[in-house]
Amino acid sequence: MNTIKVSIKDHLAIITLDRGRSNALNAPMITELNDMLKNIASDQNIAGVLITGKENFFSAGLDLIELYNYNETEVADFWNLFLDFVATLTAFKKPMIAAVNGHSPAGGCVIALACDYRIMAEGQYIIGLNEVPVGITVPNSIFNLYAFWIGQAHAHRSLLEGKLFSPEEALQIGLVDEVVNPAGILTAAERKARKYMAMERNTWEQSKLSIRKDLIASTNADQSEMLEVMLKQWWSPATRSILKTIIDNLQKK
Repeated sequence: MNTIKVSIKDHLAIITLDRGRSNALNAPMITELNDMLKNIASDQNIAGVLITGKENFFSAGLDLIELYNYNETEVADFWNLFLDFVATLTAFKKPMIAAVNGHSPAGGCVIALACDYRIMAEGQYIIGLNEVPVGITVPNSIFNLYAFWIGQAHAHRSLLEGKLFSPEEALQIGLVDEVVNPAGILTAAERKARKYMAMERNTWEQSKLSIRKDLIASTNADQSEMLEVMLKQWWSPATRSILKTIIDNLQKK
């Protein structure tokens, strides 16, 4: 594996996102994550998952620099892959805890949203869905995941504004469940994971799937019509101009 690190500690899988400085998501990374979660789902020796990042980034979201240079077929394939990954995350029945150790906008936030509990490090970090100002149309399935935790009204306003929250703001609206000192985030996340893992497994898993029934249906539904809208917007001159400006700024850093 080139983009993630995985260790097993007393039946808990610890997945560390490990790609570049900011853990930006590209096709190989999403494929590795998707395959790993599917493998863990079927492994009876693993009872839960903890996902974290490194240094100051959980994940900066999609790798816009790489995606910008994809051709039409590659972009379509990527979005299909990403939506399949979101479906895998959402339907993952075992306990899954996010230790959001740093910045987590856009795609990084989506990974955290799919988890059962989110613990975020205190500090000058951001989390949220900021796709709209970037010129990316957000699929309804991802909006539903957002609204599942923070409510329809908050999700509606925040999504259309591209609002990014500080850890304290995210805690206040229910986007994260705890804010802790960065030094203790893995300990806190493991404690929560083991609390869930200690419960009767089948009852816990079936309850989770029941609670998420509508979300799972949404992420598994035919999204080809939405994808067509997304791709049309992706190739629009306005979005290409916004993306080019963002990429130019990123490459100056």
